[in-house]
Amino acid sequence: MLLPLASLTSFIEAHSGWALLVMFALLALESSGLPLPGETALIASGVLASQGALSIEWVILVAILAAVLGDNLGYWVARSGGRKLLFRFRLTRASAERYLPRGERFFARHGGKTVFIGRFFAVLRVTAAWAAGLARMNWWRFLAWNAAGGICWGLLVGLVAYYLGDAAAKAIGTYSLIGGAVAVVLAVAGFFVIRRLERRVVEEE
Repeated sequence: MLLPLASLTSFIEAHSGWALLVMFALLALESSGLPLPGETALIASGVLASQGALSIEWVILVAILAAVLGDNLGYWVARSGGRKLLFRFRLTRASAERYLPRGERFFARHGGKTVFIGRFFAVLRVTAAWAAGLARMNWWRFLAWNAAGGICWGLLVGLVAYYLGDAAAKAIGTYSLIGGAVAVVLAVAGFFVIRRLERRVVEEE
């Protein structure tokens, strides 16, 4: 989720004693599946660190911890309760019965890459952990790829904001949102293509 960087930077600067805690909370909740400006908070904190208001080492460390912990929270919530919720309602039960097995096969083959890459795109950053949990991706495999993605993402975004300033950091946020939107569009397009192919196969039988 995008929030004006100047507004969030001003808020964090005005509450510098709570800056890392605010960033941790926003990042962890965003990673767990809530559309909050976690990445924007990291960018703002990195910019403030470049001005001497915060320690960039602590900013990056807290960002990585929040990303990994938040993703694991989303994973376990989806894995333990997501399927029960989907199968509880008639409206979602049929889709769950049809598409969850496909999701399991997809994450068995491509789950690691999906979790790692998803960390760098806005929409996927919010949904990847839930999707992995619903698909019952092996937790140790999820944890390894999730940690790798969180470390690389935290270092990249934090250091870009620290060394290149808010303009370059805002570009990262913009491109991650665009990339996430493109991924969603491609996924929806792929869904309809598969549905059309399935219908054609049924008609030819």
